Amino acid sequence: MAEIIQRDGTWAFDGTTVRITPGLHRSVPLFRQTYGEIAVPLEAVASIVFEPERKRGRLRIRLREGADPLLHATGGRLPDTADPYRLAVDVDRAGVAEYVAEEIRHALLLDQIPKEPTKTYLLPGPPVPVSVRSSDGTVSFDGTQVRIDWSDTADRVKRATGPRIIDVGDLVQVEWLPNSGYEDGFLRFVTRETVFSKLPPEKDPYALDLWGNTRRDLLTALVATAVTARLPHPSTRTGVEYTDRPQPTASVPPQATPPPPPDHHDVLLRRLRELGELHRDGVLTDEEFAMTKAVVLRGF
Repeated sequence: MAEIIQRDGTWAFDGTTVRITPGLHRSVPLFRQTYGEIAVPLEAVASIVFEPERKRGRLRIRLREGADPLLHATGGRLPDTADPYRLAVDVDRAGVAEYVAEEIRHALLLDQIPKEPTKTYLLPGPPVPVSVRSSDGTVSFDGTQVRIDWSDTADRVKRATGPRIIDVGDLVQVEWLPNSGYEDGFLRFVTRETVFSKLPPEKDPYALDLWGNTRRDLLTALVATAVTARLPHPSTRTGVEYTDRPQPTASVPPQATPPPPPDHHDVLLRRLRELGELHRDGVLTDEEFAMTKAVVLRGF
């Protein structure tokens, strides 16, 4: 067992798995603490390096392309401190860090782990159900459906369309950009019907506009990752669409759609009237009105 314990977290390698546990110190970012422990199989590792510095060094693991839904969902846009595959190492523990890195490198050579991209995810992503409250609303995922409940501060267009519920089978991909504190981010769920939509995130009823607390908004990457892990692997994609229609997870049996409540149509008709008023008042452009109207009509 090769192990290093730091305030930033603990890495332990038993010959087949690198177990990464985030530290509990307040300096450890909320995202890493919430994501929790990650068990990285050796076959998912491309390389490991220790980068020594005068006061503090870093251990870094680079995973094989396509092995981790987190890295695919976030596209390398996670802030460096929120990266779970990076460990800050005190200068007096540099020797231990070098030993851990060497043990993993030796195992990679011994097991002849390839560095080529994988054709399936080797890590599962965060468990479901998962729910995150952001600046634009609350997004939840139960393994089969995404639900967005808009906050009072969300754009009137979104609030007029009501809660958004999206089946995994209707999704093409998930797009995520973090809120940097200087520029807004977004979490967008792209369906086959909205793949060419040009609505900005603040008006798109399939997107969360991330403009508030950066630490809290960063947690939306948990939902992005959980959904991505249940979509077809990127190796199956061509262009903007997957070669096969996404299927629900095999372990979750399909469920019949419950009948709408008696006043369901009345609610939708009221939303259509609200949208019409927003359009007449000039709040919505013709394109925005057509897009949001189509969203509501699909609820009938």
